[in-house]
Amino acid sequence: MSALDGKVALITGTSAGLGAATARLFADRGASVFGIARDAERMAEVFADVPGGRYASVDVTAPAACRQAVADCVAAFGRLDVLVNVAGFHRMRHTVTTTDEDWDHDLAVNLNGPFYLCRAALPHLLEAGGNIVNVASIAGVEGEVYSAGYCAAKHGLVGLTRALAVEFTKETLRVNVVCPGGMPTAQATDFQAPENADWDLIMRIAAPRGFMETADVARVIAFLASDDAAAIHGAVYRVDNGKGAG
Repeated sequence: MSALDGKVALITGTSAGLGAATARLFADRGASVFGIARDAERMAEVFADVPGGRYASVDVTAPAACRQAVADCVAAFGRLDVLVNVAGFHRMRHTVTTTDEDWDHDLAVNLNGPFYLCRAALPHLLEAGGNIVNVASIAGVEGEVYSAGYCAAKHGLVGLTRALAVEFTKETLRVNVVCPGGMPTAQATDFQAPENADWDLIMRIAAPRGFMETADVARVIAFLASDDAAAIHGAVYRVDNGKGAG
């Protein structure tokens, strides 16, 4: 039996990239998966490879939509054991040209959404003795050029994870965060540098071993969500192909 066998997982950002890879892996390891993202059409393609999975089009920046997604997951599967917050957004901009709307959107997707879902899921996770795996970024533990809003939000997500870990130390609930480096997702491959960008600064983002595959990070998420990680709580896992080694 897999350490995820029989668990019910709500996973965000499942229309592509790391979220899709995580949904497929959880299903392969015996979990029942409820996926949410905005693009239902792309999720239909992903969930063709997720046996027994359910999905819904959800805007994670809307508190009511997050509450409904949790309720729909519990209605579909009868319980909730794992919440995985993968959904994110990153667009490089010079700080001086970042608009109020840009800043608000960075925080809404990368920090507010995970908070709304954690808040809605916590009663069910506490009842199940479940766990939360938040997905931040290496930009959540160090600076990243032309990414003020993204860095602020991802640092906030690491802080949220630590705050929850302390608050629920005496409960069976576990909360951890994964900080991935670069992966060949659409967000990375469609990358556009800001006008007049300093490429020496941009190249410092790259890990010495280059991009990882989304499956590499999904396996770490699956481990933290599983009973094999029963003693891991409040941890910050860098999965960055050696970027932090130097």
